[in-house]
Amino acid sequence: MAVTMPPEWAPQDWLWIGFPHDAEEWPGVLARAQEQIAGFANAVADSGQDVRLLVRSAANEARARELVNAAVTLERRDYGDIWLRDTGPLVVLGEQGRMARRFGFNGWGGKYLMPGDQTIGAELARDAGLPIETSDWVLEGGAVDGDGTGLALTTEQCLLNSNRNPHLSRDEIAERLASDLGFTRVVWLGDGLINDHTDGHVDNLARFVAPGRVALPEATGPDDPNAAIYEDAARRIEQAGLELVRIPSPGLITSGGGRIEPASYANFAVTSQLVVVPTFGSIHDAAGVQAIAALFTDRTTIGLPGDAVLAGGGGFHCASQQMPSATSPGSSAV
Repeated sequence: MAVTMPPEWAPQDWLWIGFPHDAEEWPGVLARAQEQIAGFANAVADSGQDVRLLVRSAANEARARELVNAAVTLERRDYGDIWLRDTGPLVVLGEQGRMARRFGFNGWGGKYLMPGDQTIGAELARDAGLPIETSDWVLEGGAVDGDGTGLALTTEQCLLNSNRNPHLSRDEIAERLASDLGFTRVVWLGDGLINDHTDGHVDNLARFVAPGRVALPEATGPDDPNAAIYEDAARRIEQAGLELVRIPSPGLITSGGGRIEPASYANFAVTSQLVVVPTFGSIHDAAGVQAIAALFTDRTTIGLPGDAVLAGGGGFHCASQQMPSATSPGSSAV
C-alpha cells in the first residue's frame, strides 16, 4: 500500500517532547536542559497546540510540573534518551488513514542505548490508536527529511554507515525508504556536522522548508568548522535541481576542553502555529532566527536557548515528534 509521510509544516494534532531526566547525559547542565525543554514545551502550548511532555519518574514529573504551564500534558513513560525524533513513531498516511512505522533502533550505531529507547515508539503509537508496521532495518527519524512530494534528504555518513545496515546497499536503502515512508526520490548529502553524535543526521544540516526548497547553513567566519561540509551539501542540493536557501551558521561553538559542538539553527522544530529555533549565545543567533522566520511567513518564529540541550547531544527538533493530522499532507509551507 502506498503511503506518504507528511511534511512537518502540514497540520499537526499534537507534539510529543521528551523531558531530560538522566544527569549522566547532561553532566553539570541537567537543570538548565530541563528548563530549556520546558521553555520549548511552554512556547508550543501557548501557541495553541497540544503538547505531550514525556516524563520518566515521579521526581522527574514533579520537576517538570515546576517548569511547565497547565496547558502542557505530562505523560509518565518508560524512555531512555529524550530524542523522540529518532525513537518515537514515524507517522505516515495511507488509504486507511494514519499508521505508525517502526524501525530497528541500535543506539545510533551502538553508541548510546538506554532502557526504553527501543520500545517507546511502539508504546506511543499504540496509545494513540495507530496501527503499527515494523520494518527490519535500522533507521532514525532525524536521518531523513521529506517535503511531502516524495522527495527526501539524507546523508551518506549516516544511512550508509556500517554501524546501521551493513547488509544493505545504497539502492536497497532507497527502495526501503520508498516502500516504508513514501520517499520516491532520495537526495544524498555527504557528511553531517562535525562531532554530531548521530553520525551526521540531516536534520542538523539541511531541512526542507517547502516542496523542493532546502534551507542550509552558510559559514559565518573563517573559523567555522563546518564550512567545507556546508559547501559540499550546497553543491549536491543544487545538482539535484532543488532550490537552495542559505541561513547563517552559529559559527564555532565549543564546550569544555575546546570540543567543537554540532550547533545548528537548522535543528528548528515546525509546529502548527510556531517555528522554534535553538540559539547558542552566538553573535549570529538573531540573524539565524530572522532567516528562518523569512521562510515560514504563515507562522511565528522564535529563538529559544538550546545550548544546554545540545550538551546532551541534540536540539529541539531531535527532542520532539509530531502527530500529523489525519488530513491531506499539504504541499507548501507558505
